[in-house]
Amino acid sequence: MKLGMMNSAQDGKQTFLAKLDIATISQFSFVLYLYFILDFFLRFSARIPGYGAIRPTLLVVAVISLSLFLQRDKLKGRFEDPIFKAIFVLFGYLVISLPLVEWPGSVVRANIDPFIKAVVFLFFTALIIDTERRLRWFIAVFVLCQVFRVLEPLYLHITQGYWGSSTHLGGGEFAGRLSGAPADVINPNELGFVIVTAIPFLHYLLWPLGWKSKLIYLAIMPALLYSLILTMSRGAFIALLVVAFLVFKKSKHKMKLIFLAVVVALGALSVMTPIQKDRYLSLVDSDTAGAATAEGRLKGMVGEFKLGLTRPVVGHGLGTTPEAKTHKLGERKASHNLYAELMIELGLIGFVIFLRFLYQIARKLSVVRSQFAALNRSDRSYYSRLNKCLIAVFWMYAVYSLNYWGLSQYYWYLLGGLVIAFGRLVEQELTSTSDKNIQMGQGSKSSSSYPLADRLRR
Repeated sequence: MKLGMMNSAQDGKQTFLAKLDIATISQFSFVLYLYFILDFFLRFSARIPGYGAIRPTLLVVAVISLSLFLQRDKLKGRFEDPIFKAIFVLFGYLVISLPLVEWPGSVVRANIDPFIKAVVFLFFTALIIDTERRLRWFIAVFVLCQVFRVLEPLYLHITQGYWGSSTHLGGGEFAGRLSGAPADVINPNELGFVIVTAIPFLHYLLWPLGWKSKLIYLAIMPALLYSLILTMSRGAFIALLVVAFLVFKKSKHKMKLIFLAVVVALGALSVMTPIQKDRYLSLVDSDTAGAATAEGRLKGMVGEFKLGLTRPVVGHGLGTTPEAKTHKLGERKASHNLYAELMIELGLIGFVIFLRFLYQIARKLSVVRSQFAALNRSDRSYYSRLNKCLIAVFWMYAVYSLNYWGLSQYYWYLLGGLVIAFGRLVEQELTSTSDKNIQMGQGSKSSSSYPLADRLRR
């Protein structure tokens, strides 16, 4: 009997140590992922001499992947999410279509690596972010990185006259446009994208809180909007209007928002140069000097769709848009439109598969919104504010993708992973709330919670 008790104690100790080890590995993978976020967005390799020689991105991705493999029992069942299934279909299609695309060699040699670096954001975010505390930390680090990427070039502009890029005005004249800092190799349109990515998070997660958060919001927001003016990015301006419309649509203080919008517009016009005013007005006025470049951009998008239709079934191959444009249009440039890029690289089949991936993200956000109705959560709760934020970010990305490439860029995949993680946490809370109601003797009142929970999980 004593021997049996000793064996039972030893088994219990081993189980406890195993759980402790998994918990330690899980925490280590989370901390390492936060470091990966900092390294990726702040570009340590461009700031620290010799740092890039150790291939830090590859090393960190390998270590995080190994840590997730060691937690494989804990992660069972998580790949059943519809967003994961949609991305797995895309992977399968890329493998099957590889021999059929126009330039399979270019795909293998140069274009798989950027795609993998982008997609890991979906897997790491979805699998590692599994508590509300981790969710808050992750979003805080991500947003702080984006704000830093904007404030750094703005500071250099104010103190040193830094622009980083320029635009041709015609007649041999150029005008400065603010781009990323010297260590952050992003052009003005990409900097505009960073700005409009940060704004929804700041608005929904800071403004509804206390006066300290409001002061931080009021300190950062004017700097972001002024930086957006300096980028002269019309696509980012349209994306900002999408966010503003969504905020306005859900607000209970519409008249106040209209008044604020007028004040902001007048303030923006007062600090714009004539060239900046002309560029933004070219969106609605065909008589401005910038209207020619706006029209040229539209013609370029049409040309890209026509290029995609030259190989309409499976496309030219992953990442081969610059190559296709060089051979068939005489210009080596990235796509100015994600949807055209999909047509060029993946063909109609891949186009539909990727849009299905986006649809699953939108559907998941809709499901989470329904879950909040079941939970009766306050509009000021963190989850409720984050849900509104992610919906705004989704639609902003969907519109901005008309003016931005993205098949091998991080942003859709990071959003997809974040939505998976967020949806799982909300579902866990819904199940926990239902269980508590049953335990408190309210089974007759909450018996409908189980069908609802089952329906929302599907």
